[in-house]
Amino acid sequence: MQLASRFASRSPVLRADHPLSDDQIRAIAPSIFAENPHESRSERYSYIPTCAVLAKLRDEGFEPFMVCQTRVRHEDRREFTKHMLRLRHASQINGKEANEIILLNSHDGTSSYQMLAGMFRFVCQNGLVCGNIVGDVRVPHKGNVTEHVIEGAYEVLRGFDQVQDSHEAMRAITLDDGEAEVFALSALMLKYDSPDKVLPITESQVLATRRFDDQRTDLWSVFNRVQENLVKGGLSSRTANGRHQRTRPVQGIDQNVRLNRALWLLAEGLRQLKA
Repeated sequence: MQLASRFASRSPVLRADHPLSDDQIRAIAPSIFAENPHESRSERYSYIPTCAVLAKLRDEGFEPFMVCQTRVRHEDRREFTKHMLRLRHASQINGKEANEIILLNSHDGTSSYQMLAGMFRFVCQNGLVCGNIVGDVRVPHKGNVTEHVIEGAYEVLRGFDQVQDSHEAMRAITLDDGEAEVFALSALMLKYDSPDKVLPITESQVLATRRFDDQRTDLWSVFNRVQENLVKGGLSSRTANGRHQRTRPVQGIDQNVRLNRALWLLAEGLRQLKA
């Protein structure tokens, strides 16, 4: 089991190198198989369980490779809480990265069906979120939900050509040491969300390489080093009162998606400036 996208600490998460079965998914995210919506939903709520949508997506060639769901404080919401699947289409898998459709939903009213564009890097087993290159697709719980989700999945799929163009353009841009440090500092400001706050880690720490493949100085490599270090955590840090600790991984749906998207936008903005 591996941490994949923003969920609370100790939340169940599973990512595999092969399509996940229903039994594997159910063990991690029972809310995907909820037989009814949460009792708080009104009669106007059009209930289509995520498992039914997943079955249709599989018919269209989409397979789930990652699943997780949020922890809950109240056990009565465990079977209905927010969950996430990352799916790949057979036409969208290549050697080093795989394009992924990120599907979010809940059955307790905390989320509509939402689809985002993502990318998975095999070398670091890390999932990215592709900024706003491909627009979000949101499907409310009303009307023909399944049909609209299928249409939305193909809409995201069609946008991956733009994602690939951005990816290749980042690879073609070289950053000098000063530019890489500015990017890293900007990323730290995004992560810790305060220009006045003393940062617990340094630019050099988030620029550090975890493997040989990422030692290059192109924008794509710098972006991925920074993203992995911020999301996976484990860096030696110092609190405001001087206490030493390790940075925590970003472990919840919304925070992970928000940070990943912001980092991609930051990299895309720098690419445009350097173009």
